[in-house]
Amino acid sequence: MLKHTYKRFINKLRLRGRVKPEGEEGIRQLGHRQYVGGMWEEIGRLQYEYILSQGLQPSHVLLDIACGSLRSGVHFINYLEPGNYQGVEKETELIRLGVEDELGAETNAAKKPEFVISEGFEFSKLSKQPDYALAQSLFTHLPPALIELCFANLRQVIKEDGVFYATFHEVKKARKNPDQPHAHGYFAYTRRQMGEFGTSNGWQAEYIGDWGHPRHQVMVRYRPAKD
Repeated sequence: MLKHTYKRFINKLRLRGRVKPEGEEGIRQLGHRQYVGGMWEEIGRLQYEYILSQGLQPSHVLLDIACGSLRSGVHFINYLEPGNYQGVEKETELIRLGVEDELGAETNAAKKPEFVISEGFEFSKLSKQPDYALAQSLFTHLPPALIELCFANLRQVIKEDGVFYATFHEVKKARKNPDQPHAHGYFAYTRRQMGEFGTSNGWQAEYIGDWGHPRHQVMVRYRPAKD
């Protein structure tokens, strides 16, 4: 019920031209916690505990795609060995506020997280190959072309025994999504579409479904396809 209410709310705002602005203006209006969706403690810890349950160890390298203002990043950075957290994000201001207001200068210096500012999923700029990758509430804001780009580029850098977890809003029938990405828009896909985004770019897809997300985003696990 909550999922459908949220979807109707976002669509009404879009029709009225009232979807919040993106970028620095949106961050200024909403604050860095609300800009990434709020529910800061609940969703941040949910991501952290879920990936730990999937086998993440401090020695692993984790890539947090669209890491935002470090809602989950603060947990992962403290858990992982120095230099093993990687965050890719298009908004410089979110990274700055996440480090300054959430992580703290002392932890940042000790843990040495690596950040890449990119709108085009430039994972090749990272210094290490990730063992794990996570895209939580990213594909919920992207059209197919950008989802395909993310899969294609990630396939080039992740370790061959690596694993990628991604969430999405699930619908039973394919729908017309917006043509352009928007940080506060609503994009939804079928289970089949999400599988094909992966398989067409060198991945094996495994639908997980419910993982306890308060807004009912569901999860898919992807592994590099074997030749």
